[in-house]
This record gives sequence, structure tokens and C-alpha cells, in this order.
Amino acid sequence: MGTALQRTIHQLRSEDREFFQIAISVDCVIFGFDKNELKVLLIKSDLEEFNNQWSLLGDLVRPDENLDTASYRVLKDRTGLDDVYLEQVYTFGEVNRHPAGRVISTAYYSLINIKDHLPVYSDNELHWHPVNEISALAFDHKTILETCLRRLQSKIEEHPIVFNLLPEKFSLRELQNLYEAILGVKMDRRNFRKKFFLMNWLEDMNELEQDVPHRPGKLYRFNATNGKTKTPIPV
Repeated sequence: MGTALQRTIHQLRSEDREFFQIAISVDCVIFGFDKNELKVLLIKSDLEEFNNQWSLLGDLVRPDENLDTASYRVLKDRTGLDDVYLEQVYTFGEVNRHPAGRVISTAYYSLINIKDHLPVYSDNELHWHPVNEISALAFDHKTILETCLRRLQSKIEEHPIVFNLLPEKFSLRELQNLYEAILGVKMDRRNFRKKFFLMNWLEDMNELEQDVPHRPGKLYRFNATNGKTKTPIPV
């Protein structure tokens, strides 16, 4: 029985050899917020087919590492960042998505405070780009970026994951600017504030903004205890 099973396995391996000639990669979509703009960290592609084009941070998965390990390794190799949480989003497998052959890629994303995470520049040029100004990227990275952006937009509607992008004390104006930048829409000021208070995510500091060119607004901070709720954010 053992010999027959070995022959069967050998036959399957011989017949299906082409199925093992597929590479796996990971791509990291790192979002950041700066000057009221949602940005993404891009790097210049080092492939001749995409000469002088921007791409996401990615690389092939090594034979001895799993997907999650590969994503953190790629991020550290490309940027030097090793204190960023990455969340797996989606897998992209179009047949001709890579010029070198069949490569299936799994995308990860993160949302970070740009001021608190300064990337170490690699051999390739590394730069923050406003998301709404990106018209094309190497490979299918524009599709990957858009998919991860939709995941981020969906997540902030139910989870308070954006407060690390704000100062410890912030105004409702700053908070609304942040949500508008990520969601890509303008929100009604009164509706946003009224419904946001219903979520009990904010703690009134009983302080006003200082040295601002407009009427000073009240300052708030994130209430971590009440922030565990999952009430959708008004759009």
C-alpha cells in the first residue's frame, strides 16, 4: 500500500508540476494623514517594464516564511519601519498582473501618523503621495490601493482607529477634516457633530483652541472606554 501511494504522489507531482511554478508576493499599502490630506507611501519601481513609475511596497514571499511574516519583513526592508500594525485585506491573482510570470499577491494595509513614523529611505526613491492625486501606478497597484482604501473607509465608519492621527487634544473641525479626507466626501457640519456625539467617543476638555485664525473651537480627546462601541459614523 505504501509503495502504491508513493507512486501515486510521484505521478501527481509530475503531472501538476506547472501548478507549482507560481510565485506569491505581498504588497503593503501604508496610509498616512498630513496637512488635511490622506497620503500613501510609494516607492519607485525597479523593474524596466515600469521605469520611473511609482509602486506600492512589495516583494516576493520567501519559501520559508508565511504571508504575515513576509509583509512585516518587506515593510522593514523598504522603509525601516518595524512598529506598524498591518492588516490583511485581499488577494489579487489576475493572470498577467506581473511581467515576470504568474505572481499572486496578498495586500496588507495600515494607517499611521506620519509625524510619528519616519521611514528610512532605501535605494529606491520613497515618498508620501496624496491619494486623490494618484492616477496610475505600476503593476495593478492602483487597483490594490483602491481596494485597501475602501477597506479603510469601511472600517472607520464603525471603529475609532483614526484618533492616533490627531493631537491628544483636538477640535471637531480637525476631526471632521480627517474623516472627510479619508472618506473623500464633504460632510454636513451640524449632522456630523450631532451624530458623532451620540457615539460617546469624545471627552470634552472644557478648553478652547489657542492662536487659531478662526473662532476658537472647543477641545476634545478620545474616550478609549466608550470608543469600544461599534456605532456607524455619519457620512
